[in-house]
Amino acid sequence: MTEQQMWDLYIRNNRIKNKTYEAWSFGGEPGVSDKLAKLVRNNQKTATSSIYKAYEMQNSPLPQVNSLNIILDSYDKAVCLIQITEVYTCPFIEVSKEHAFKEGEGDRSLSYWRKTHENFFSQELKSYEIDFDERILIVCEEFKVIFK
Repeated sequence: MTEQQMWDLYIRNNRIKNKTYEAWSFGGEPGVSDKLAKLVRNNQKTATSSIYKAYEMQNSPLPQVNSLNIILDSYDKAVCLIQITEVYTCPFIEVSKEHAFKEGEGDRSLSYWRKTHENFFSQELKSYEIDFDERILIVCEEFKVIFK
């Protein structure tokens, strides 16, 4: 199903008017983004994180509580619709074990989260010619699936 088909079905079934959404897929390789989208659909992944600097460099607003997002797979097919329930920032080193667990990846531990995200964020920061530092500000989001 396309993102537009999912959105049309959602607004028709829920009698929604004057709402908008954003559609996106998780970063990384296609196999990884598909795996993460599936974790979201199955309610195992209820959080994500990104680098604050990316929002700053792209002059983009931070995600907003109650905003709606359609999660796409690597083929741009709609997987599910989520609603953001919480957004906060903190240094990488202060991301909590609870947040790491909610991200739903690997063994869901903080050590796993730090290892994989340090690698991922380091690669992303290279595009801005910035070195990774454990004090770099991270945007943490929590969400719930509201439509599949």
